[in-house]
Amino acid sequence: MNNKLVLSVVAVIALLIGAGGMLAFLSVSDAGQTGQQGNASEQASTQDESESSTQGNSIEGQEDQEGDEQIQQALEMIQNSYVEDVEEEELVEGAISGMLDTLEDPYSVYMNQSTAEEFMNSLESSFEGIGAEVSMEEGRVTIMAPFRDSPAEEAGLRPNDQILEIDGEDIEGLSLYDAVLKIRGEKGTTVTLTIDRPGVSELMEIDVVRDEIPIETVYSETIEQNGQTIGVLELRSFSEDTAERFEEELESLESEGIDGLIVDVRGNPGGFLQSVEDIGNAIIPGGETVVQIEDRDGNISEHISDLSEDKEYPIVGLIDEGSASASEILAAALHEAGGHELVGNATFGKGTVQQTLPMGDGSQLKLTLFRWLTSDGNDINEEGVQPTVEVDQPDYFFASPIDAEETLELDMLNENIENAQIMLEGLEFDPGRTDGYFDEETEAAVREFQESADIETTGTIDEATSNAIQEQVIESVRERENDEQFQRAAELLTDTE
Repeated sequence: MNNKLVLSVVAVIALLIGAGGMLAFLSVSDAGQTGQQGNASEQASTQDESESSTQGNSIEGQEDQEGDEQIQQALEMIQNSYVEDVEEEELVEGAISGMLDTLEDPYSVYMNQSTAEEFMNSLESSFEGIGAEVSMEEGRVTIMAPFRDSPAEEAGLRPNDQILEIDGEDIEGLSLYDAVLKIRGEKGTTVTLTIDRPGVSELMEIDVVRDEIPIETVYSETIEQNGQTIGVLELRSFSEDTAERFEEELESLESEGIDGLIVDVRGNPGGFLQSVEDIGNAIIPGGETVVQIEDRDGNISEHISDLSEDKEYPIVGLIDEGSASASEILAAALHEAGGHELVGNATFGKGTVQQTLPMGDGSQLKLTLFRWLTSDGNDINEEGVQPTVEVDQPDYFFASPIDAEETLELDMLNENIENAQIMLEGLEFDPGRTDGYFDEETEAAVREFQESADIETTGTIDEATSNAIQEQVIESVRERENDEQFQRAAELLTDTE
């Protein structure tokens, strides 16, 4: 058996811009043309330079050979001498994963054949799961953004939640994509996630009922405010047909005579680079830079908008901590190249681009090869795009789920009570405090809520009451009138002062 590790050279590789793994294809023939130009230049070099280059290549070749021999030697030693039998496939996959681990890059990962197949299936029009984008942050599977109206959002998952266990099984050391396979499952089944949430002292267990997650990426509507018609385009990800759908919906809105446009990329984890570039062509002034791509040598290419006529109406972008990658490209371009306002909170901060490289046996490497920069050349990685108008949503939008394993009642003090108080206050049942202490005023607020919800009036929070509170919170969060970020964006577009 030939044990030597081989990384296949392939004809097509895939460009990833966004943790969702959206693809754009690059042909190897382009690289070949570049190589031919380089050879022509080298032929013009002096004889001394040629000899020096040959010697340098010889030394590098020797070093590469020595490295290959070390890997091969370690593989054979383990197979022949380790106290227990080990499958060669496990050793090879471990070696590859170990090399990637040294990069300390959460977006560079190895996918075996089954994981790669699941990864490709995720690009289809729908899938069954919880509806959340995840990444690997400091060795932990971390929520980037729950999809809008998804089971993950309804269950209360938030950006930066860290998943420690899946159905009670510790996932430390598990790859990102293997963890995703465990989270996904048949519609109607439940997965229990053990969550470490920043700012919360105790671990949380959140049950999420899996469902079919459609990949419809563009939603549009119009609203009337202060006698003006405002168009709204919500982008939930950047898939292969998103730009086409965006242009169709934009044309439809413009035919209605809109006076302004809101572009909402909150909770959007990213997607196709080509998609966001094409959308830039539709709304960023012609001649302005939409995005810059920088390679490892510092070479930069720019995508310039080819919009023929600038938009006559104002535009406002909506962003939050769940807006990542391609969403950040568009948001930055709206502000830096278009001069438009951005309302909300600072974005996630993913400024790198990955490529998937097939390895010949169905497995793949997803490797960071580029950085992307904003229109003005800013690197937002781990920093995010900042809003021009910062607006926080109400606290109850982000209250952690209430764990109703024990009934909450008078004179108790804990974080579950604090979360319940925050929710009650947001629903306009004033508990008088939000510090987690269950006093008589909190009891009165609970009774008032129970009466309004037509459930047994006990003044205590049992499972039925906690479920009712959380259901009403979800409904309230979906109401446009309670969305303070959206309301501020609309005000900016209709402000006549």
